[in-house]
Amino acid sequence: MGESLEGMVIPKHVALILDGNGRWAKRRGLPRTMGHKEGCVTVEKTVETAARMGIEYLTVYGFSTENWKRSTEEVGALMQLFRYYMVRLLKIASANNVRVKMIGDRRRFDRDIIDGINRLEQETRDNTGMTFVIAVNYGSRDEIVRGVRRLARDCRDKVLDVESITEETFASYLDTAGMPDPDLLIRTSGELRLSNYLLWQLAYTEIFVTDCLWPDFNQEELEKAILAYNKRERRFGGVK
Repeated sequence: MGESLEGMVIPKHVALILDGNGRWAKRRGLPRTMGHKEGCVTVEKTVETAARMGIEYLTVYGFSTENWKRSTEEVGALMQLFRYYMVRLLKIASANNVRVKMIGDRRRFDRDIIDGINRLEQETRDNTGMTFVIAVNYGSRDEIVRGVRRLARDCRDKVLDVESITEETFASYLDTAGMPDPDLLIRTSGELRLSNYLLWQLAYTEIFVTDCLWPDFNQEELEKAILAYNKRERRFGGVK
């Protein structure tokens, strides 16, 4: 960690929207898949950097529910990359004492990918360092609808009393149950939107946008975001 962060508050939970892989590749005359491949390398480096910094939760937007709309060729290539990097990620997680968790609806993936996700979670569950969360086949509205269905079933089955439902109750039905809300959201490539990502959880999150394309993201960019975070006054709707 650079000296620039000395004395700074390290956010407990950092969420990332990894944007710009395709543009990174296009600028270099490369196919989009090469941008995604380089983006995976950046994810590896960022996991190691964040773990060293003392970030407790790092959540990245890996594959959204909307990404299925991309070309068959690109989706197929992304699935192959996912297969390859799940194996890599297991090694990185083990070497850095990182626990891996997946959020999203994994049921749409092929059986071998589902098995790989389950193995990642099982084999890293006892690691005591940073929790690395990957949102795959994830969309926040989809997550909320799935949570509402489970909650409604519990109300129907008399497991839960309707009048007892609180914000905390509802949060416990989301994919992120048991996790703190993000303190800081970083979005790369300069885009100014949330893209259906963690809409409930980001209610009071500080947002930092960088023009840096995701494959070029590095420790210096992460430190810039944390420095900016330290200059914010978080009031959570109150007044100080």
